[in-house]
Amino acid sequence: MPQLIPFYFLNQLSFSFFTLLALIYILSKYILPLFTFQQVIRMYITKLSNKS
Repeated sequence: MPQLIPFYFLNQLSFSFFTLLALIYILSKYILPLFTFQQVIRMYITKLSNKS
């Protein structure tokens, strides 16, 4: 049925858009701060080990 093709593409577009938004939110809220915190801890340990 050709009249359903635009709805199919709109469904794909909206699903991929919401998936991308959810992925960006989860990465920025939970995963990326852990990497930043890990780098800060590594720098702190390196500075402490260089002093002794």
